[in-house]
Amino acid sequence: MPDRLLYEYAVLRIVPRVEREEFMNVGIVLYCPSRGFLACISEVDRDRMSAFARETDLAEVEDYLSAFRQICEGNRQCGSPIAALPAASRFRWLTATRSTILQTSKVHPGFCTDPEDTLKRIFEQQVK
Repeated sequence: MPDRLLYEYAVLRIVPRVEREEFMNVGIVLYCPSRGFLACISEVDRDRMSAFARETDLAEVEDYLSAFRQICEGNRQCGSPIAALPAASRFRWLTATRSTILQTSKVHPGFCTDPEDTLKRIFEQQVK
């Protein structure tokens, strides 16, 4: 039996009006410490988002998701000092509770044999 690897993930959510606590899932961030794996996938369904919250600036949402992705990847050119932190610290920072338009769910643990495949599978289940 292949080694089972511990991973943690959170769902990326767009919360257009924080006071209403309504959200739309737009991505997944997954961290697997034993592999040093930290990655995210996101996609905004523009038609669905427009129907959900037509006043939301979709270009702004894409910018937030791009910044999130760059920090996740450790891209130091993005201008955020968080991107220079170790993967575990970046994951904890990215999944910290916040009251902004881009939020994450609580962190969920699991076991997998391939973090990349697991990220894609969870994305299909939770976002698509």
